[in-house]
Amino acid sequence: MRLVFAGTPAAAVPTLRRLATLHEIVAVVTRPDAPLGRKRVLTPSPVAQAAEELGLPVIRAARLDADATAQIVALAPELGVIVAYGGLVREPLLSAPDVGWINLHFSLLPAWRGAAPVQRALIAGDSVLGASVFQLVPELDAGDVFAMRTIDVAPAATADQALETLAQDGAELTAEVVASIADGSARAEPQQGEPTLAPKLTLDDGLLDWSQTVDELFARFRGVTPEPGAHTTIDGQRLKILEAASAQDADSLEPGLISSTRSALLFGTASAPLAVTRVQPAGKGAMSAVDWWRGQRDTEGLRAGS
Repeated sequence: MRLVFAGTPAAAVPTLRRLATLHEIVAVVTRPDAPLGRKRVLTPSPVAQAAEELGLPVIRAARLDADATAQIVALAPELGVIVAYGGLVREPLLSAPDVGWINLHFSLLPAWRGAAPVQRALIAGDSVLGASVFQLVPELDAGDVFAMRTIDVAPAATADQALETLAQDGAELTAEVVASIADGSARAEPQQGEPTLAPKLTLDDGLLDWSQTVDELFARFRGVTPEPGAHTTIDGQRLKILEAASAQDADSLEPGLISSTRSALLFGTASAPLAVTRVQPAGKGAMSAVDWWRGQRDTEGLRAGS
C-alpha cells in the first residue's frame, strides 16, 4: 500500500521501520526540529532521523494545517498511519487517504485515551498494559478498534522501559492491521466499556505524597520516570528521585521520615518504606542517594516533604 506515516518520538520509530519493509511510504510527517540539551541545539525528531536513514521524504510540520494537508494530498496515499505524532488530524486531511487513517495507541482502549496512556496506567497501578490499533476519527482516541493486544511488561518497569516494550510489539500489531486492510479482511469493532483519560503529565504529577502506601508511591514513581520525574522537597529544596524500589522487608517509618542503610535511603510511607538509591539535587548532577545523604550537615529527624 501507499502509506503516509506521522509520528515524532522514539516510540514511533519501530512501527515506521517495520512498515518501511512492507509498503511504499510516500512521506513521513513529524514535528519540526527542536532545541535540546543545555546548548539548545536544534535536533531532528527520532522519527525524522529514522526516515532520513531509510531514505524517505520528510514533511516537518508543527501542526497538520492547510500547507501540510496539501503536501500529503498531492502524494495520493491509500492509508495514513499515525503513532504519537503530537498533533490532531482534522478534516479534510482525515478523509484524504483512500481508507482514512489508523492510529497505534499504547493502551487497551477505551482505557487511557489521551497523550500519556502508559504513564497514567502505571500511576493507577494497572497490572495489564497493551496496545490498540484503531480507525482515527475526530473524537479523541474513540474510533473503532481493528486489533488489540495485551503485552507483557517487566513488573518494575518505568514508563520509558514499558513504552519501549510496547513500541516493539505495537509495531508488529500495526503491520498486521495494515496487511489486513490491504487484503480487504480488516474488521473494526466499536470500543467497549467506560473510557478513562490520560492527559499529558505536569511537574506536579511527579510530586510524591509520603502519606500514601509504598505501592502507590512506587506506582507513581514508575509512571513519572523519566519525565517529568519523581521528586520530593527536603528543607524547601527539590530532590529528584531517579531510582527507587519498594522495601517491603524493612521496618516501617513515619511518613516522610528518612533513614539510611549502607546501600539506600529509606523513606517512610503509610506502609513499608520506599528504598531510594539514586537522586539528583536541585542544580546538581545525579548521584548515589547515600552519597547525597552523607553530604547533609544535619540528618537527625530529616523528613521528605518539608
